Amino acid sequence: MTVTEPFTHAIAEAEKLVASADFVRSDADLAEGYDYLAASIAACLRLSGAHGTSHPYFVSSTGPYAKMGLDNPDTLYYHANIEPTAEYLVSGVRGSTVDLSFQVLKGDYTASEVPGGEDAFDDRRIPIADDGSFAIRFGPAKADPEPNYFALGDGASMLAVREVYSDWTERKGSIRIERVDTIGTAPVEPDTERLRKRYVAAAKMLLTRVHTWFNFPKWFYLDLPVNTLTAPRLTPGGLSTQYSSVGHFELADDQALVITVPASDAPYQGFQLGSRWYISLDYVNHQTSLNHAQAQVDSDGMIRMVVSKRDPGIANWIETTGRTNGIMQFRWQRVDKPVTEGPTITVVPFDEVSQHLPEYETNKIDAAGWRDRIAARQRAFADRMLG
Repeated sequence: MTVTEPFTHAIAEAEKLVASADFVRSDADLAEGYDYLAASIAACLRLSGAHGTSHPYFVSSTGPYAKMGLDNPDTLYYHANIEPTAEYLVSGVRGSTVDLSFQVLKGDYTASEVPGGEDAFDDRRIPIADDGSFAIRFGPAKADPEPNYFALGDGASMLAVREVYSDWTERKGSIRIERVDTIGTAPVEPDTERLRKRYVAAAKMLLTRVHTWFNFPKWFYLDLPVNTLTAPRLTPGGLSTQYSSVGHFELADDQALVITVPASDAPYQGFQLGSRWYISLDYVNHQTSLNHAQAQVDSDGMIRMVVSKRDPGIANWIETTGRTNGIMQFRWQRVDKPVTEGPTITVVPFDEVSQHLPEYETNKIDAAGWRDRIAARQRAFADRMLG
């Protein structure tokens, strides 16, 4: 067997899974699946190289060019692989994003279960200096731990970090992780056997990734009535400070969803659409997501959004980008109390949308205004990615 053969076999198997997905209805759906596969192939090869724990570093977990797990358009995701018996120093400078959170995961997302969160918290639990700098430690349980020391539970395998944007003009922070007992040393150079194991790991990672996110909507979305949203609830497998409301949509070309939700006093409230591949839709060149800092809020404190294929001519249009079905999700983050007021949703004929928007005249936007709105997203995203 060649060194790369396990991975090439996994690619062929993953392609069969994509081609046979029961939700593919058109060539566009299938093309999106193959694009998703291409990004997953690249991501798994890269991540398998960062799998060692002797000299960990943060890598992008998911993002615009390697999406998975209904990635939030407002979030930068990082993670580092860790061992529960080692001690780690995590330090950096807090940016101006609305939220910075940490989550220690036990295990990994697999096709049968969601990883347990050993601990999940935001930066309100750590001291941040006037210049934005911080330093915290993770490691085995101690009888008398020093301040800002977080014990790693049995099986802890990953430290995940999220930076969440609001109006997309914030400044990202910086962060690094060091394993205390290897600082100042170099990792062992990989030999052929280690590279062979890397390709085996990448193969397993690729198939797990495809299987898992095929199943995730079945676990938490598809058993719900179509064109409905759940009451806000703690996010399964997510942060302890995050609530979510989820659903899936199915719309004809002459239909629209009118979604009404109170503008929250939580630091972050966001809504997005996703495809059945369980990834975000194109949120850079289309308005497929809105958070409460970007959305137009009516005088009664309500945000009213319209989900449709066709353009209703309002600022809070959420584009399906031609899709007839997909995933919907609200998130509230950095909450300090339960979220009790959730969204309401109504299916309406597209031609009657204006009748369901009490401030329709002030919600309207013309073609030039819409183009400016998309341009602002494109520029803000470019600034974010360049860091």
